[in-house]
Amino acid sequence: MDDIRAGVFAAPPPRVTAANAAAMASLLGVSVDAHHSAEQRRLDESAARKTNWQRWGPYLSERQWGTVREDYSYNGAAWDNFTFDMAAMRAFRWGEDGLLGICDRECRMCFALALWNGKDSILKERLFGLTNSQGNHGEDVKESYFYLDATPTSSYMRAVYKYPFNAFPYEELVCENARRGRQEPEYELEDTGALDNYYDVQAEYAKAGPNDIYVRITATNFGSEPGTLHVIPTLWFRNTWSWAPGCNKPSIKARVCEDGSQMLVTQQETLKEFHLHACPNPQQRAGQTPVELLFTENDTNTRKLWNVTDCGPYTKEAFHEHIIRGNEKACNPCREGTKAGVHYVLRLLPGQSETLLLRIVAADEEHEQSGSGGCSGAAAVFERQIREADEFYSIVLHCSQLSRDEKMISRQAYAGLLWSKQFYHYSVRQWLHGDASFPPPPPERCAGRNADWAHLYNSDVISMPDKWEYPWYASWDLAFHMVAMCSVDPYFAKSQLILLLREWFMHPSGQIPAYEYNFGDVNPPVHAWAVWRVYLQTGRRDRVFLARCFHKLLLNFTWWVNRKDPRGKNLFAGGFLGLDNIGVFDRSRPLANGAFLEQADGTAWMGFFCSFMLAIACELAFHDIAYEDIASKFFEHFVAIIDAINRLGGTGLYDENDGFYYDQILMSNGVVTKIRCRSLVGLLPLIATHILDHETLARLPAFRRRMNWFLQHRSELGRHVASNERAPGECDYLLALVPLDRLKSVLGYMLSEDEFLSEYGIRSLSKSIGVSSCPLGHLVYTPGESDSEMFGSNSNWRGPIWYCVATCA
Repeated sequence: MDDIRAGVFAAPPPRVTAANAAAMASLLGVSVDAHHSAEQRRLDESAARKTNWQRWGPYLSERQWGTVREDYSYNGAAWDNFTFDMAAMRAFRWGEDGLLGICDRECRMCFALALWNGKDSILKERLFGLTNSQGNHGEDVKESYFYLDATPTSSYMRAVYKYPFNAFPYEELVCENARRGRQEPEYELEDTGALDNYYDVQAEYAKAGPNDIYVRITATNFGSEPGTLHVIPTLWFRNTWSWAPGCNKPSIKARVCEDGSQMLVTQQETLKEFHLHACPNPQQRAGQTPVELLFTENDTNTRKLWNVTDCGPYTKEAFHEHIIRGNEKACNPCREGTKAGVHYVLRLLPGQSETLLLRIVAADEEHEQSGSGGCSGAAAVFERQIREADEFYSIVLHCSQLSRDEKMISRQAYAGLLWSKQFYHYSVRQWLHGDASFPPPPPERCAGRNADWAHLYNSDVISMPDKWEYPWYASWDLAFHMVAMCSVDPYFAKSQLILLLREWFMHPSGQIPAYEYNFGDVNPPVHAWAVWRVYLQTGRRDRVFLARCFHKLLLNFTWWVNRKDPRGKNLFAGGFLGLDNIGVFDRSRPLANGAFLEQADGTAWMGFFCSFMLAIACELAFHDIAYEDIASKFFEHFVAIIDAINRLGGTGLYDENDGFYYDQILMSNGVVTKIRCRSLVGLLPLIATHILDHETLARLPAFRRRMNWFLQHRSELGRHVASNERAPGECDYLLALVPLDRLKSVLGYMLSEDEFLSEYGIRSLSKSIGVSSCPLGHLVYTPGESDSEMFGSNSNWRGPIWYCVATCA
């Protein structure tokens, strides 16, 4: 098994036996039947480190180019330093990408598809899209592909890519989007007519064992004419040898089997020997030459890129040269290298399909699962894994209220979530200072992006917001994802939430890293909420997981209090806080002349954070009285935040005339200016509520005594705590950022169709907004694509509905 960083899992899992199956099912909050499903057993075995079912998965990125970690420029121009065009011939330093591919959890060995329609100038090895500056609304993938199915252990996965029959319109997409202004819609692949005729290429993966993966590729001509499609399933090693002298180089070689078929044999120092078996071309006739095997090195072509002649004869883009340009010298005639492809040529009539079978298997396990070598067991393995995937999802989606179509939609949504796991590698210290085999990076980098995050070392499988548009983790996105992930893989959900709090992620100051473009930026503090939700979803029993997260979240809470409360008055300013499309100006930038911002949403998020730290502390105190003191701290801090947002300076951040919460600017001379723009920032105080019920208080006598003292002796704060006496001596208490006398007004705005309520959810900006009255800028309600350049203007994911925020309520 791989070396998995110690301590990532929530708790040492018990050994998986029939005797403790029911106990583990109870711990996970699932039925015994669910626990007995084949997929659930694989999950249990993987978590117990008994069998490494999750060693291989969809961990291959869809875009490694244009990322911060591959950027070695002096000015941080990530999109320009490593472009799409370069990716075909330049080795990546920190990862790999590919089309509908997989890799092991350390991205040592990768497998993906390459395609050619006979008309493009390059092979289709990776997804194409526009950079931030090329798109009229920022970066955007310009392809048509869909994740169709997946299980948590990747025992079965299915996805499809739609490849144009005619030449892919690369230049047309770039030029037309450049011509369009921000008021116009984006120009998509469908708009070009390229998908009027296309090849449907479906990739399926099924595991016969932890290191035994069958691949089924089905190509269908959805065009009106016969066509020729080249399919090149490609196996390669991530380049780990070019960056420092003395590194061992892996190899892939051809071998002829006893039956005359061919296979690829791999050698790598930390992986077993693996074999890739490739079935014959289904259109191949008896006596014809077997499928062509291609070999090259996953090395940069420095001659083409920089006119430097220190590269070898075989480089990364060799298959383009060989297949498209007919260069017979591009590939290694010795049939070995670090990158290999199996070249199939399919001639397809309109509506015709052909299926290709391959198998990636550890040499010492080849005969264990199917009883035979090669691809002969493929049909049975696919049939079994599809059946077991159906069984797993029939339990996960057992709710009778869901229709058949709704269950299909939910299952495909989980597929998207599971396919978006990605190997993410980034050592900031090494990235800043460069590699031994290369010149040092520009000195400006040591004072630039992420320079104060030198401790950060990431080499993990992490949930991504999107493996093309955002092929890097974002802390608050991940928190939301794990609440959904918990329904299908609670082990992974817990491990991810713990991971972001570990020492190699979290800053020594207590800040959680935001995202690679600026780890020091500030995301809303939703981690405690996600931890609590996952704890509840998994049976409310894993207190080790809860305590581990709580201790680190204490550091994060302290960071917020010390860094984001400029006056020490419990009014917080976190910057843009992820809600990019609702600000009059960039709230992450410092204001002029010593002024600073006090934010309604920043303060609301801290009340929200505080409420869940209180809930966790009370839960832990049920079993350890030492936590009662810290529960008291969060109770009193929550009340102080309620007081500040409603009373500080008279009315806090609430405007009595409008009946709404606004951000405000505090000038250096003490003058306060409210930013009267009705946006989601004024609704977010609604999410921060907490109920302390009688049963909880009865179990925490020390906490209750302290709370009663506080309510009696700090009456100016205690007035914010509402109580409901259900019987003599039995009271429930409500803590809420928005008091009852203001709730009606705020809800009135939220539920008005002329303000925030739409048929699709809550708008992030009030529909009533024309141009803001704020003298610092203007803000216009624009449902759909943003017309602003702020934050790169990539607003196609920003709203106007923030569904994730609604889940916090």
